[in-house]
Amino acid sequence: MKKLNVIITGATGMVGEGVLLECLENPQIENVLIIVRKPSGVSHPRLKEMIHSDFSNIEPIKEQVKNYDACFFCLGVSSIGMKEEEYTKLTYTLTIGFAKTLSEVNHAMTFCYVSGANTDSTEKGGSMWARVKGKTENDLMKLPFKQVYNFRPGMMKPTKGQKNVLPAYKYVGWLYPVIKLVAPNIASTIKEVGLAMIRVSSKGFSKHTIEVKDIVELAK
Repeated sequence: MKKLNVIITGATGMVGEGVLLECLENPQIENVLIIVRKPSGVSHPRLKEMIHSDFSNIEPIKEQVKNYDACFFCLGVSSIGMKEEEYTKLTYTLTIGFAKTLSEVNHAMTFCYVSGANTDSTEKGGSMWARVKGKTENDLMKLPFKQVYNFRPGMMKPTKGQKNVLPAYKYVGWLYPVIKLVAPNIASTIKEVGLAMIRVSSKGFSKHTIEVKDIVELAK
């Protein structure tokens, strides 16, 4: 099986850090480039780190992101306390700006976008964040990548040893086994998210919207 060279964004956040740790452990990943605003503090022989402040404009680093097989886009913000205009700028505008330039220099790339459970593909629902995420998913599908997969995780269990864990997960993590028992389709581990991304990037998948049950199945 061909080894993959991947780009990861959001590596200093909870999902991105977990996906990065999985990639560094996985023998199918040959090299990893993380694009971050600040140093990650992670060191590994197969890891390269690039500091870049404006993710909505990667024209200055276009030549440095060529010839990668996949991008795992794990960068994101919470909509809590935000107005729609601000959230749209930090979610839709930033993601599409990044992905558009990346697609121009990597037509053979698979792009995996971390969206969220209950994202609104119609872009017309009552939930602001779900509409914005839905528009982001829809417009990513129009870009000239080899494949685009929109991941919609629910509750996620962090990987052991992660440093960047949201406070809420520190307090409710003990509930994970119970949630998996009573509602298995709303929770997965971040390790499973990483494994699923690697799987679709190497073998493809019949669906482009990846729900929690698909994440778990792909990770097996």
